[in-house]
Amino acid sequence: MTAISKVTAKYQATIPQKVREFLGIKQGDTVAYEIEAGEVKLRRASPLDLAYHGAVAATLTEWNSRTDDEAYSDL
Repeated sequence: MTAISKVTAKYQATIPQKVREFLGIKQGDTVAYEIEAGEVKLRRASPLDLAYHGAVAATLTEWNSRTDDEAYSDL
């Protein structure tokens, strides 16, 4: 199955309904992107993904400033 969606001016794309249903993605869920071998895989993020991301993000304090938040707020 191939599903297609369009990227908006804010670089956002809607996950097609069939893909959401297949992955069990609901509003408010977090998704994970895996990039390997020239492909990107989309999946529902697991609790381990979220814990890892939180642990890594906590070490990146040089980017944790109000200036950075403002600079990237529209992404």
